[in-house]
Amino acid sequence: MKILIVDDDESMRWVMVKAIEKRGYEVYSLDSGEAAIEFLRSEPCSIVFMDIKMAGMSGLEALREIKKIHEGVYVIIMTAQNVMKNVIDAMKLGAFDYITKPFDLNEIYLLIEKIQGIESLKEEVHNLRSELKRKYIPESLESIIGESKGMREVFKLIGRVADKDVTVLITGESGTGKELVAKVLHYNSRRISKPFVVINCAAIPETLLESELFGHEKGAFTDATALKIGKFQQADGGTIFLDEIGDMGLDLQAKLLRVLQDGEFYRVGGSKAIKIDVRVIAATNKNLEDAVRSGQFREDLYYRLNVINIHLPPLRERRGDIKLLIEHFLNKLPKELGTERKHISREAENLLIHYHWPGNIRELENVLKRAIVLTGMDTITPEHLPISISQSAGQEKIFLEDLIEARLQMYSGKLPPEAEGDLYQVVIGQVEKSLIEKVMQKTDGNQIQAARILGINRNTLRKKIQELGVEL
Repeated sequence: MKILIVDDDESMRWVMVKAIEKRGYEVYSLDSGEAAIEFLRSEPCSIVFMDIKMAGMSGLEALREIKKIHEGVYVIIMTAQNVMKNVIDAMKLGAFDYITKPFDLNEIYLLIEKIQGIESLKEEVHNLRSELKRKYIPESLESIIGESKGMREVFKLIGRVADKDVTVLITGESGTGKELVAKVLHYNSRRISKPFVVINCAAIPETLLESELFGHEKGAFTDATALKIGKFQQADGGTIFLDEIGDMGLDLQAKLLRVLQDGEFYRVGGSKAIKIDVRVIAATNKNLEDAVRSGQFREDLYYRLNVINIHLPPLRERRGDIKLLIEHFLNKLPKELGTERKHISREAENLLIHYHWPGNIRELENVLKRAIVLTGMDTITPEHLPISISQSAGQEKIFLEDLIEARLQMYSGKLPPEAEGDLYQVVIGQVEKSLIEKVMQKTDGNQIQAARILGINRNTLRKKIQELGVEL
């Protein structure tokens, strides 16, 4: 830390330099404000002790110029008289503090230590912000995990809109990571240093939700014994994340629309409009277009929220990412649980990959957390997984066996003698036909998408459709 002493009293400079140098600091001294300004242009210092009354340029004039050069420098004014007007003027110009001559050297030491504490705190905050930004950048697998096509599209959208001040609607089933995406958007925006406020619209009764969102005045209702600041005001300058927006009632939807249109709201029981600057990110696991058609969601609010839509695919549609997620949670969870890192057997991993995951990523995380806690070994095996996962794999196998058995019973007694030896082709053809028909139904007849799901090229699919007589 570099410290500059500016005083036209040579003896004062000498005493201060020697005293501060003994504390291990790098100290410079100059006799005028003009010299200090010139020096600081090429040699930035953290702290400047400067006399307010010097020959030539006054300390106040020098302070004004120094702050133009280095706004963050800590300037401490030294004055021979406790003249409050000088002190007030200095503080208005950006002085950190002042001391009155003559002063005890301990006052100098305490001021330096105080500034060091402030700088340490600033550095800690900077490091925390850097850590948050590192943790939530879309490209990092430490925050959002995925390499599937669907997730690559999500990453592209996040990258395009994170620093744009637009409203975003995140859609997807429960457990797909909607709140995490909202955090990514906030921590990669220009609002990173401002609050990120979360409210779950489905978790709070409709009668209380308005007060939670907008606050209330004292006496607004029976239990309103004090003024309450709502979530929107708490988020001023930052981002508010409205989770499960599809569960909000129509009356409250109208009030939310006003916030989005006019940037203002009224507290419950209040008569004064409160202006705010908030970015709104909303999320839902419902189909809001259907809700609009059925009259359960306002159409005008839907279009206000749905400026940008980010859809998160369910885990069952991105099975290629499950292995990555398993690896991520096996690294993350043991640290949280205070246990050693676990491995997973191939059999257990395959069960997880082929499970249908109705609870999506949240369910996968809970399953692995349970397995880590239950296993006394260093490897997770099928016995550490819930029965529902093992049974689901068994049900798929039973379903396929039943299908083959049904086809065998249908054809084995009907095949003419000359067709003996063709049973394999007949059964496989029927299973294959059923499979292609189901996939074509799922993709609404899109052959390119169906071929991708089946893992065959489009020409092969087209040929099989013709050969097997697949109904489109």
